[in-house]
Amino acid sequence: MKITAIPQLYRNLKRWRQILQVLRRYGLADWLSHFPSLPFRDLLKDRHGVPLTQHSREKRVRMALTELGPTFIKLGQLLAARPDLVGTAMADELKLLRANVTPDAPDVVRRILEEELGERFSQEIAELQDTPLATASIGQVHAAELTDGRHVVIKIQRDGIEDIILQDLDVLTGLSQLAEHVEAFAPWGPAEMARQIMPMLRRELDFEREQQNMLLFDEFFAGDADVVLPEPVSELCTRRVLVMTRLDGPSVAKWDETDRDLRNALAQQVTRCYMRMLFDHGVFHADPHPGNLLALPAGQLGILDFGMVGRIDDRLRETIEEMLFAISAGDQAMVLRLVKRVGNPPPDLEDAALSVDIGDYLATYGRQGLGKFKLTSALNDLTEILHRHNIKLPSQSALLLKMLVSLEGTLSTLNAQFDSMSIMRGFVRQAMARRLSPRRRFRQARRIYLEAENFLEFAPDQVLGLLEQMRRGNISLNLEHRRLSPSVNRLVLGMLASSLFLGSSLLLALQVPPLLFPNKPFLGIHQISVVGAAGAALSLMVMLRLVLAIGRSGHLTRENDD
Repeated sequence: MKITAIPQLYRNLKRWRQILQVLRRYGLADWLSHFPSLPFRDLLKDRHGVPLTQHSREKRVRMALTELGPTFIKLGQLLAARPDLVGTAMADELKLLRANVTPDAPDVVRRILEEELGERFSQEIAELQDTPLATASIGQVHAAELTDGRHVVIKIQRDGIEDIILQDLDVLTGLSQLAEHVEAFAPWGPAEMARQIMPMLRRELDFEREQQNMLLFDEFFAGDADVVLPEPVSELCTRRVLVMTRLDGPSVAKWDETDRDLRNALAQQVTRCYMRMLFDHGVFHADPHPGNLLALPAGQLGILDFGMVGRIDDRLRETIEEMLFAISAGDQAMVLRLVKRVGNPPPDLEDAALSVDIGDYLATYGRQGLGKFKLTSALNDLTEILHRHNIKLPSQSALLLKMLVSLEGTLSTLNAQFDSMSIMRGFVRQAMARRLSPRRRFRQARRIYLEAENFLEFAPDQVLGLLEQMRRGNISLNLEHRRLSPSVNRLVLGMLASSLFLGSSLLLALQVPPLLFPNKPFLGIHQISVVGAAGAALSLMVMLRLVLAIGRSGHLTRENDD
């Protein structure tokens, strides 16, 4: 850990101690679970009195994250969308994470509103319901009525939650740096993962960003009468308070299961809406769980909670389109090429083994009819293959996977009788047609021309500058020797041991005092230099350690280098 991190560590010392106590408790339970014969293995118990060793490892991780609080719950929810990193079993367990929080008291809510809105709180808000409509880890939602008669909902950041999350993010940074040196966690890339997750959590603390997201999606669906979004009341919105118009209607989770036609129509609206976000705009609402989707009385679809929004660039979107076509066509070589393109394969990737796994995957899903295709199962199996071969997906794909899995879970609650994959394939066809359109080709040619013009304009000056530096002798070449440090260390240590042995031998030969048995011999030992004997023994121990280290590394002879 760096010296500059010491003040941060001291500032968060209390929180560090709390987190380490929880991790030590669950880590000890995980260790004890491997020894069923120990008499004291059931001493650690959960809040219901059940021994922690009786739970699976994945469940213990989920319970630990729940006990650590809202920041780590959010972390677990984001990791649930990365089965390529944590595996499908862990991801499925982390999907069960829920924040069980107690809402802030009404007087606390009113105090926050007065701090954020000032006089506008009493001038603009005529009535505020004390009982929240919903409570989450970061904010809670209250119904209200404005003085002009509009019915609104107010999303208020929970008291003190920003300080807690920012403190936890500092601690999380330190934990990720420590985890980089733990063999079990190093393949996950915890430091890089923390760098990706922290901006997401910070953005969720800023309700003004959510307001901007609402305005952006309102622009996307301006001409669509079947999709309705809440409108923010901009003059009453701040960083900690978001006021928006209220949408009245039952959520998808409470939709009448007996009305099959309405359920089918709603399910098709949901699918078309999210496919339009993905393939037309590259920006999507990342949390389509049933509570955020409303069935409005006029047969329209209402969407709530734009705090978590995902974005994909054109390259990833085009790769997704190509992969869907390759899977449906059973093109194994193309799928293999696309997986390696979109992921981050390790240097020691075995192409043959990956090709076999992809062939089995296509044999399972490539021949299924559209009506039988299960998106969640297909995604889980694909990410399991990536996890098995240590292929990491780009960070922007995490929210995309989360959205697709949540979307199919929402559609399954509707129990609708329609083919969602046929709608998805229709959007993919439209996207592929747009890629081949003359308009896109013209834009692509214009971009290539501008890049070539920029290159031809600046490249000659850079080449001339490089030649001038070579003429002046200012060019330096830096070489990095990989895996050379252990060899150099062993060489230096061997030379020191040899020098120590040689010097100690001279001290023994010259009988340099202080001496052992200077007057009378003991078992034939007479006038032995103490310093020389100690030096000789130490040098022999160092040499023995070097021989053992070289033997363990397998590079004692040239034949072992293969």
